[in-house]
Amino acid sequence: MKAVLFEQFGQPPRLRNVADPTPSPAGVVIKVEATGLCRSDWHGWMGHDADIVLPHVPGHELAGTISALGSQVTRWRIGDRVTVPFVGGCGHCFECNSGNHQVCEHQFQPGFTAWGSFAEYVAVDFADTNLVRLPETLDFATAAGLGCRFVTSFRAVVDQGRVKPGEWVAVHGCGGVGLSAIMIASAAGANVIAIDLADDKLDFARKVGAVAAINASTTSDVVDAVREITRGGAHLSLDALGHPVTCFNSIANLRRRGRHVQVGLMLGDHHHPKIPMDKVIAHELEILGSHGMQAFRYQAMMEMIEAGKLKPQMLVGKHLSLDEAPAALMAMDRFEGLGISVVTRF
Repeated sequence: MKAVLFEQFGQPPRLRNVADPTPSPAGVVIKVEATGLCRSDWHGWMGHDADIVLPHVPGHELAGTISALGSQVTRWRIGDRVTVPFVGGCGHCFECNSGNHQVCEHQFQPGFTAWGSFAEYVAVDFADTNLVRLPETLDFATAAGLGCRFVTSFRAVVDQGRVKPGEWVAVHGCGGVGLSAIMIASAAGANVIAIDLADDKLDFARKVGAVAAINASTTSDVVDAVREITRGGAHLSLDALGHPVTCFNSIANLRRRGRHVQVGLMLGDHHHPKIPMDKVIAHELEILGSHGMQAFRYQAMMEMIEAGKLKPQMLVGKHLSLDEAPAALMAMDRFEGLGISVVTRF
């Protein structure tokens, strides 16, 4: 099969012919129909993820059809249309038994712990626990866009952030994660403030649900701006980028007993950011992480999509070919373009 492969961290990936994958006893092989490009893939390519063993094929936001089954798989058939969370639970450890597959002790992550979906085929383990059936009405490009950013944002806003109608929600960063969070929080009845450095992204954020926007490149104090708009601070705030500045601002712009959710990855030189701990203590703030979403939680999100309350198709940007993926991956640290770029031509 054709696959995008890199042999050294930070060195240009290449389109190569490699051996087709085979399923594990509990796994499947999926014919990839679409796969999204995510900044997490860029972090992996840069060497920020200790799980990656070289040579490596990146890619973790995928949708396609099952082409091969392991001997222990019981819930799926060849030809089924599926997607999968970027964190797959083993289904047997303490965390999985408590329903928290997203923090499984033995997790499987395509594109990180194993070769990923920048390829014609990808092997996925623990299939009965992790695969998600796709409705016929959902196209593969949109389904691939759900795989990391949208579902991570859904859990961050709904499950971890516990958003309520009428609350003020600040979203720092209007890339794929941030735009997803804005759409989801708005659909839940919250008043959302979008914060970014680019006016085109802020304009798009308004189209997907933001009621206010702050350009951090022209605003002298983002925290004060949020506090002024909300008359006291956000009830819920998300760092959707993953940077020391946005992390600090997201915590500092909370009102008393507010909730911060860290969604953007803090890797490399950013993994120990400065935190206003005095405010955390004095105002009883909550600091939460969000790491993917369990397969069984997709149903609630899918029902909102089918009802038209969520429109993730609006977030799909460029459609790329597999041979365009290496250049697009290397450019992800420049935050160019709107929405989610998806490989749909193999």
